[in-house]
Amino acid sequence: MSSGNNCQPQSLTKPALSEKEAMELVDRVFGLKVSGIRPLPSYDDQNFHVRVSRNKGADEVADEYVLKITNSEDSQEPDLIEAQTQAMMFLSAEGFPSATPYLTKDGNIMSLEAGDTGPGNKKYMVRLLTYLPGMPVAKIATNAQILYEIGKLAASLDKALSEKFHHPSVKSLHRGQFIWNLANVPLLDQYIYALGQNKYREVVEQVIEQFKGKVIPKLSSFRACINHGDLNDHNILVDSSSASLENPQYRVSGILDFGDMSYGYYVFEVAIAIMYMMIESPDPLSVGGHVLAGFESVVPLTEEERGALFLLVSGRFSQSLVIAAHTALLYPENKEYLMITAKTGWKHLMTMSEVGQEAVEKTWFETAAAYTNRAPA
Repeated sequence: MSSGNNCQPQSLTKPALSEKEAMELVDRVFGLKVSGIRPLPSYDDQNFHVRVSRNKGADEVADEYVLKITNSEDSQEPDLIEAQTQAMMFLSAEGFPSATPYLTKDGNIMSLEAGDTGPGNKKYMVRLLTYLPGMPVAKIATNAQILYEIGKLAASLDKALSEKFHHPSVKSLHRGQFIWNLANVPLLDQYIYALGQNKYREVVEQVIEQFKGKVIPKLSSFRACINHGDLNDHNILVDSSSASLENPQYRVSGILDFGDMSYGYYVFEVAIAIMYMMIESPDPLSVGGHVLAGFESVVPLTEEERGALFLLVSGRFSQSLVIAAHTALLYPENKEYLMITAKTGWKHLMTMSEVGQEAVEKTWFETAAAYTNRAPA
């Protein structure tokens, strides 16, 4: 979802290739002839859905890919993109539904290419990734079963990366001032002006101050790991594994966008997943318990980690809402995409603030406890 350690204007960093230029890029770099192309939404990179026709015997089949053109700022950190891509390849090999790169004509997983549009001599890192099937969680009516599965996925993914992923590029995931790392909620102070003066700003300022006083001092007691960092309702794809319309059973069919990977803590990942699963839910405060139960079926939280969960979820709402407002001021032409979360995010953050930590935690923890002796509903 993000770009770099600061919030540079997207107009200065986001690629703007035409479909024709993108098709030529795929031909030149990957040696593939594109038979169909369409743009995909993206926060600050540029993505295209690409179809490539191939003759296999007597039949012509179309392979599908995502052409990912990384913004010029992040493209200056090849080690970081290498780590993200190697992590995707590792997870795919471990059985997770993660995309893998199609190699360039030179046999590399990515290529630094000059941009033909816009001012300056910008260069963009280019990858061609396998296209994953399924629909975003944002498009379905979530139920307890898929929320539990998403929580379980979040824990399993972090655990696998932290215990088994040892590529040399992994050191680049120590991203101290990365604005989207949950530890950096206090950095929102410099962007909060974008909210103006209103009740929303007051709540965010309370979250930031409580975060500084109650979460930051406890970070050293949390268990560290590698976080995906952006398991939102558009980055998790699902398909239905049952024919029942009344009670559909879903499975995760794809995990997208590893651009926010960084070293963090297990409790960060579950908080991020809870926050994003709340966005589209008609009963948002109930969501956390199902996600938490799934997460704790793999990685049970400690009491200190559980005690920070409410503020971590509130902190992620604040990050998403403040940074979106700030970026929309700088880049108004992409405002509609940038403000997706804000449509319901403010309502949910305000509700959490009004209901209070004790009551919200009671709902979450009681729901999670009900799973202890039974499978998810």
